[in-house]
Amino acid sequence: MNNWFIWALLSALFAALTAILAKVGVADLNPNLATAIRTTVILVITWALAFATSGKADWSALTQRAWIFLVASGVMTGLSWLCYFRALKLGDVSKVAPVDKLSVAIAIILAVIFLGERVKAQEAIGAVLIVLGVLVMVVKI
Repeated sequence: MNNWFIWALLSALFAALTAILAKVGVADLNPNLATAIRTTVILVITWALAFATSGKADWSALTQRAWIFLVASGVMTGLSWLCYFRALKLGDVSKVAPVDKLSVAIAIILAVIFLGERVKAQEAIGAVLIVLGVLVMVVKI
């Protein structure tokens, strides 16, 4: 098994736990406050890891282009989290989490358009199945 796959599985596990823990945590709170608290915890942990594991070469590689794209990515992450916590406040995890995972299919489409990535048939089928799975889980019959 590839190393990336183990990390991706761990990411999925932690994302699933995030949904459950966040749903309980946001129950009696403003979802924006809940997002801010969560983000502060992430901020402390990630800066500690960055300082502990980065060398001088890593810091010198920070170009203006890298800053622009990382800041833009951070803005998108923040907006995603704010929307996610609002959705968790208003809806069931069993509905919110699958819709959130539409990001997989959307990311594939955007990677093809903006990054020129090629999609194999199995990846396209997988993306379609994700969309269909979300529809099955969310649309009322």
